[in-house]
Amino acid sequence: MTQSPIQSRGQAPATPRTIDQNSEQLAGLRQTLEDLLAEAKRCGASAAEAAVTNSNGLEISVRLGEVETVEHTRDRGLGITVYFGHRTGSASTSDFSPEAVRDAVQRACNLARHTQEDPCAGLADAALMASQVLDLDLNHPWALSVDDATALAIACEDAARATDPRIVNSEGASLSTHSGLKIYGNSHGFIGGYPSTRHGMSCAVVASQDDSMQRDYWWTSARAANELQAATEVGREAARRTVARLGGRRLGTRKAPVLFRADLASSLLRALAGAINGGNLYRKSSFLLDQLGKRIFPPWVEIFEQPHLPRGLASAPFDGDGLATQAKHFVSGGELKSYVLDHYSACRLGLTSTANAGGPRNLAITMGELDRKAMLRELGTGLFVTELMGQGVNMVTGDYSRGASGFWVENGEIQHPVEEVTIAGNLKTMFENLVAVGNDCDYPGSTRTGSWLVERMTIAGD
Repeated sequence: MTQSPIQSRGQAPATPRTIDQNSEQLAGLRQTLEDLLAEAKRCGASAAEAAVTNSNGLEISVRLGEVETVEHTRDRGLGITVYFGHRTGSASTSDFSPEAVRDAVQRACNLARHTQEDPCAGLADAALMASQVLDLDLNHPWALSVDDATALAIACEDAARATDPRIVNSEGASLSTHSGLKIYGNSHGFIGGYPSTRHGMSCAVVASQDDSMQRDYWWTSARAANELQAATEVGREAARRTVARLGGRRLGTRKAPVLFRADLASSLLRALAGAINGGNLYRKSSFLLDQLGKRIFPPWVEIFEQPHLPRGLASAPFDGDGLATQAKHFVSGGELKSYVLDHYSACRLGLTSTANAGGPRNLAITMGELDRKAMLRELGTGLFVTELMGQGVNMVTGDYSRGASGFWVENGEIQHPVEEVTIAGNLKTMFENLVAVGNDCDYPGSTRTGSWLVERMTIAGD
C-alpha cells in the first residue's frame, strides 16, 4: 500500500483531448440550451442554469429460451432553474419546441417570484467552472440488431442452465445498450456537453437440491461492448454462484469476524460517501458530523475518486454545477480529508464545493496484496458474506443491521453455506476495525474495492 492510490491502477488522470462543443452531434442540444438561458434573461432572471439530454437504447429480456420483452427507448428532456437574486424556481419538459421552451422558463420564473429567499441559492463561482470538456473516451455505440441481441441473451441463459444439473429454472437473461448526449450550461457563460454509452448483460437462475432452492445472478457492464464479459461466462458465473448456495444452514447468535465479498464491500464505501455528503452534513443527519481531519479508518486506508478515468462508468469532465472535476482523496492515512460537496451544500457549511454535484465519481479504496483465498485465511473462523438484504443502515447513528447469507469459514476454509442470519454493528466502529482489504475486485461497477474484513460483528441467527 505504498503506491499513490489515485495512480495505482495504471490509469492516466485524464486524456489531453477535448470534445468539440460545436460538433454536429452536440449542436442541436446546445442551441436548445442557449435558447433556454436567453429566455430566462429576457424574463428578468438574474441567473439561470439548464441541462438538456437526449438518449436512446435497446433492452432485450429472454426466459427459457424465449423472448419476453423487446424495448426500444428514446428519451429526451430539459430542465431549467432560474434565480431572482436568492429566490429560485425550476421547471422541466420533454418538448423541445420554441413554445415549450419559453413555457418552461416562464413557469420556473413564476415559481421563483413566489419563493422565499435562500442565501445559498445561486450558481457556483464562475472561476470554478470547467475551462474545457475533456474527452474521457465514454462514447462507444454498439450497432446491435434485435436478432443479435436476442442471440446473445439466449446464449447467456443457455450457458447458465447447462452449467449444472441442479439448475432447474431460470429468471431469465437480459441485454441492454444505451447511448446519449448531455449538455449543461449556465449564465456564467459555461456550456459543456459530451456523448456517452453504457452496455450491460445479466442472468439469474434457480437451483434445487433436496429441499433447498436458491437463486442468484451475475452481470457485466461497460462503456464499450468489447469490454463486456462474454455472454456464456456471465451465465456460467450466475449458475456457479447459485449452486454454491445450496444446502444453507442457520447459525446460532454469536460475535465473529465478518468478510464482505468485494461487490458487497462496495456498499460500505457508498455508505461512507453518504455519511460525508454535504446534504446530510448540513442537515446534521450523519454519524460522521464534524469528523473532517479526524481518523475514521486505520492509518493504511486510502479512499479516493478518479473522475477522469478513461471509459470509467462514473467518469465526467464536470459536475452537475459545471465545475471541473478532479481526482481527490476523501480519506488518506485513515483520516477524513474531504467531504462530498456540491455548491449549495458547501455554502450551507461555509465551505467550498469539491465539484461533487452528482456524488463521487469512480470511488475506490487502495487494495491490499491478499487474494480471495488469502482473505479467507485471514478471516480464520467467521462469516463470509455473499448477499445482503434490506436497507438497515441508519445514517444518523451509523447503526448497521442487515439480513445476510454466505458461508461459514473455519481455519480459513469454507465449511458450509449460511442463510437467514442478520449481521449487526455500527459503521463508525466497522470502519475503525477494518482489518484488511483484498485485491479480489472481480465485479463490474463504478465503485471499486476488494473484499473487506471487519474484525468483529454480531451475527444473529437461531
